[in-house]
Amino acid sequence: MKVCLLSHSDGRGGGYAAAYRLYQGLQGSGVDSTMLVGDKNRDDITVLSPQSKLTKGWSKIAPSIDALPKSLYPKRDRTAYSLQWLPDGIAAKVAQIAPDIINLHWTNAGYLQIETLAKFKQPIIWTLHDMWPFTGGCHYSQECDRYTKSCGACPQLNSTREWDLSRWVWRRKAKAWNHLNLTIVTPSNWLAERARSSTLLEKLPIEVIPNGLDLKQYKPIERSLARQILDFPQDKQLILFGAIKSTSDRRKGFNLLLSALQKLVHSEWKDKIELIVFGASQPSEPPNFAFKTRYLGRLSDDISLCLLYSAADVFVAPSLQDNLPNTVMEALACGTPCVAFKIGGMPDMIEHQQNGYLAQPFAIEDFARGITWVLEDSERAYRLGDRARKKVEQAFGVERQAHRYRSLFEEVCSRSKCSFN
Repeated sequence: MKVCLLSHSDGRGGGYAAAYRLYQGLQGSGVDSTMLVGDKNRDDITVLSPQSKLTKGWSKIAPSIDALPKSLYPKRDRTAYSLQWLPDGIAAKVAQIAPDIINLHWTNAGYLQIETLAKFKQPIIWTLHDMWPFTGGCHYSQECDRYTKSCGACPQLNSTREWDLSRWVWRRKAKAWNHLNLTIVTPSNWLAERARSSTLLEKLPIEVIPNGLDLKQYKPIERSLARQILDFPQDKQLILFGAIKSTSDRRKGFNLLLSALQKLVHSEWKDKIELIVFGASQPSEPPNFAFKTRYLGRLSDDISLCLLYSAADVFVAPSLQDNLPNTVMEALACGTPCVAFKIGGMPDMIEHQQNGYLAQPFAIEDFARGITWVLEDSERAYRLGDRARKKVEQAFGVERQAHRYRSLFEEVCSRSKCSFN
């Protein structure tokens, strides 16, 4: 049985990192697997990517060209929105690899045209990393549920017309994917529920398989040592927040975190804490807290991230919508309790008052209460961190993930009468 994983990139953020970790896990478990990407980031010779200057150049400009039709909506939200209308040569490349199963991941940014899926001859298992596969273009629908029908009048486009860009994208998906041999995998129960409620995917088999993590790589490091290496203070309690575009992506909830931290500023905590932010540089007009804030920018290696999680007393994830964020899983693996709103895939990872705190959405005071609840009792914090690590060991090891995918591949292959090696 030969598997080909398709992803726009093998990079270190979000769905890219999750796809690459699965690829490593499958190889480690003996699955004959290949990873094909458009934008290669890692020094891994086994990951296939464009080789010519022309195709490499195209992969760089395709996202901008794919986004051009959005200019018809000048008042749209500046959030991720993918159209996937550009032709590609992926089907021919996959045919050369000749896999028995295709495992799709995050294939946006102009990488894989919607209509290309119908050109694949093999069964497709699609691992969803957000809501895009069942919407008219948005990656997270926010408060909108029009994907449960046929989209149109898209609030993220600030459109009032039923026949708008979102309806066009939705219709293309409905037409092209009508007869696919397609199985859906979601990393979180929340995303599975949303997929089942969509008109595009409701009739398909949908499995929940959480993302996996290399627990030999992400593990607790003694806190004082981690702080010494990073030159962090030993006498402060450190609150850690991070994500890609952590301070500018509204969905990640930085503004909500600021409001929660204001509650701490006006309490006895203001002289005891510091905030550490990664994934973004310092804003041009940073919030003026009564305590120190450090902006570390983007971190590109696992060792630095592991040190960072281990140095923190608590990791905070104030997201408005999220699937199964890598940052929370990584923090838990390093023995760091997490505070988040009870949304999306957070309850799959955070057990309320067992390895962290789940605040009611989007109650600022409850979120602030969760932070102080973790910080105020050192013995309890130790128990939370111990349980955090055990939770990840029990549910999110990459070996467990690879085993479940292998079983699913074999099941789908058997139904489809694939060959087995």
